[in-house]
Amino acid sequence: MEQQQHMFTNRMIRNLLIPVVLEQLLNSIMGTADTMMVSNVGSAAISAVSLVDSINVLVIQAFSALAAGGAIVCAQYIGQRNKEKANESARQVLFIITAISAAVSLICLVFQKPLLRLIFGSVEAEVMRASETYFFYTALSFPFIAAYDSAASIFRAQDNTKGPMLISMISNVMNIAGNAVMIWGFHMGVAGAALSTLISRVFCAVVVLIQLRKDRQEIVVRDYIRIRPNWSMIKRILGIGIPSGVENSMFQLGKLAIQSTVSTLGTAAIAAQAMTNILENLNGIAAIGVGVGLMTIVGQCLGAGRQDEAVYYIKKLCVIAEVIIIISCLGVFALTKPITILGGMEKESADMCFHMMMWITIVKPLVWIMAFIPGYGLRAAGDVKFSMITSCCTMWVCRFCLCVFLIRRLGFGPMGVWIGMFADWTVRSIIFTWRFHSRKWLQHKVI
Repeated sequence: MEQQQHMFTNRMIRNLLIPVVLEQLLNSIMGTADTMMVSNVGSAAISAVSLVDSINVLVIQAFSALAAGGAIVCAQYIGQRNKEKANESARQVLFIITAISAAVSLICLVFQKPLLRLIFGSVEAEVMRASETYFFYTALSFPFIAAYDSAASIFRAQDNTKGPMLISMISNVMNIAGNAVMIWGFHMGVAGAALSTLISRVFCAVVVLIQLRKDRQEIVVRDYIRIRPNWSMIKRILGIGIPSGVENSMFQLGKLAIQSTVSTLGTAAIAAQAMTNILENLNGIAAIGVGVGLMTIVGQCLGAGRQDEAVYYIKKLCVIAEVIIIISCLGVFALTKPITILGGMEKESADMCFHMMMWITIVKPLVWIMAFIPGYGLRAAGDVKFSMITSCCTMWVCRFCLCVFLIRRLGFGPMGVWIGMFADWTVRSIIFTWRFHSRKWLQHKVI
């Protein structure tokens, strides 16, 4: 197949992928900076933020997955050249995800105290007070982050990844600057950090919704308050979004469960595992951006009825992601020792972190890509239940059960977490490689 026959030229792919990769990287870096700034308030504040964020990540990941489901539906209608249906699906994405987020926000605000006590139990009174304050403001922000995710996914479905990236970049800078002003200027502590987050998320939502009203793009959404539910369209969106949301939520629950096991290993191991988590997330975040972009490409190809193109682009972007993951792993590994020194880690923790990062740098380029990147393409084809079941099973059997067995029974220490992770990646890569080559994922219909 000659280059000019493809739906996406190399230049189009670069224009699509580079902004979304940069957005993922910036969000990760800014999130780390945000945590470091809050840590200056005191141990109660950082403990409260860490605890509440374990809830927030679950909720926000669910909104993101629902928005991705909407993006897939939009992308397939765009590939089909059905502008009317593409616009209607965009309106329904905004309606249903914002409605769900508003309901979740209301529940969290009404049952704030009993919910925190149910999840975190008898933490120190000072930490609980800070948690209640932080949770109040972040729960208020749920509808705004959901609205942004929905609108941003609509832009990405029509190949516009630069707009959401710029908005997210400005928002992140606002959040960091707001933290500095609220925490160090007005001495508002954890409330200042939470208020800064709320303001930046309101900004994101307002700007992206204004941009979505403009005529310069293929999908235009106006008169937001006049949108009414189209249940058949909502069913399509939720049919893609809910399994992906369950999959993402299971991963977060698994992380929490693993944290409880690591917490039994002592302070040095906890610190080493925390830093290793940050570094491992950083060396994979750019490749995840490739996966996010892949959903738009595959969605449009399948909407146009070009299954061979969908197969071609999954292979092509897996190669691109592999190059990125090798460079990222080597770069982050080279920075591991300087980061542990700058972070003031004790020698025992720093040595454990370096040991774990060495193995991650060796194993991740071998198995990670096929464990994750084809899955984005399969979801874009509507093969979401297979992805959900596979991911949840491998995560609980390999990542959690094997990890707990290695740590609690065989005394492997925090390295047991990563042996379980490597097993998860390897099994997933085998299963997703088989699924991709079987072409059964092409038998699904989204629209």
